Amino acid sequence: MLAASGILAREVIARCQELAGFSEDVGSTRRTFLSPPMRDCHREIATWMEPLGAKVTIDAAGNLHGLYPANAAHAPHLLIGSHLDTVPHAGAYDGVLGVVVAIAVLEGLGARRLPFAIEVIGFSEEEGVRFGAPFIGSRALVGGLDEDLLGRRDRQGVSVRRAIENFGLNPEELAQAAIKDNTLAYLEFHIEQGPVLEKLGQPLASVEAIAGQSRAQFVFLGRANHAGTTPMNLRYDAIAGAAEWISSVEISAQNIAGLVATVGQIEAKPGAANVIAGEARLSLDVRHRSDQVRGKAVAELTHRAEEIAQRRRLSLETRTLIDQPSVLMDQYLVGQIEAAIRKCGCEVHRMVSGAGHDAMVLAAKIPAAMIFLRTVDGVSHDPAESVKIEDVAKAIECGVALLDQLAASPEFQKRMHRA
Repeated sequence: MLAASGILAREVIARCQELAGFSEDVGSTRRTFLSPPMRDCHREIATWMEPLGAKVTIDAAGNLHGLYPANAAHAPHLLIGSHLDTVPHAGAYDGVLGVVVAIAVLEGLGARRLPFAIEVIGFSEEEGVRFGAPFIGSRALVGGLDEDLLGRRDRQGVSVRRAIENFGLNPEELAQAAIKDNTLAYLEFHIEQGPVLEKLGQPLASVEAIAGQSRAQFVFLGRANHAGTTPMNLRYDAIAGAAEWISSVEISAQNIAGLVATVGQIEAKPGAANVIAGEARLSLDVRHRSDQVRGKAVAELTHRAEEIAQRRRLSLETRTLIDQPSVLMDQYLVGQIEAAIRKCGCEVHRMVSGAGHDAMVLAAKIPAAMIFLRTVDGVSHDPAESVKIEDVAKAIECGVALLDQLAASPEFQKRMHRA
């Protein structure tokens, strides 16, 4: 398997690079929900899966399904996959690698059939680029596409419902995309999108949880005035108050283990070089594995903003945009993943994902777990995004070992009988 996994790993990287060429933009990769390049992506993936004996279909939400049969009829299904959409100016591996590695794992089985069918899934949308709503693809599997979401429109005025129709699919059949009762679990291979594994010198990690996320908007309101004629002690400078608060966000986050807090957007009005800002509008993104720690941090940062505004004679407006709870991965599956990682000759590292993934959506309905691959230099969502061939080979070995473990596991057999 060692030599074979190296060959398969090179093929995985070549395939990811090939899919990166299916793009809405010339010279860079951008593939959003049900855009024309997604059709090319589906067609190419089908040519890889059908020779393995897998039946490839597209559901009403545009998710690709490749069903690799079991060794018996009417067997339950194990889902393995990730997403096929990208951010603008993307790299070649975020999301896509998880789908292509899943196919390589099937190839690594050498035509063997297991007691459960393996359903490779390529989600149509995870990033939320086109409609500002993430996880459209995986939400379809858990029955989470309501009329409000289907009515959302992109910048061209096209609704989600219309986008589905324009792709040749029927939104009235969305209910048929839901997870079936015989679905055992969901596994997702994904690049780490961060520098932890590279710092540790480890190719793989098991993901024990996906961090909860708070996102909010803060608006400091002062008084715009002439920059040259208003003394410093008579100013109501919104951007100065915002700057002080931004520094306090960084300092506070550094003092709480595992917490990350980011001010990623700032807009000053009126936005002229010779005018004191009367308004400063900022974003806040806070993440932690503990919802209690995250909630306390957001409350403290909000209180800090209020103190700064009061001292500087400003007013403050706040609005919560997202309050996403943390999601624990299935601990039995996490343990099986770690056993497979050891079997591949790697040390086990367990970590929390700071980014959201389709796994957290599916975890509401079925057991879910994730395997991270080392990201070179921790770079993601950028054309410089890359992975090492040897890490991909280890991921394939891990995947094959994991499937064999599950097939032989008494606990998994119990789950199969209940499905």
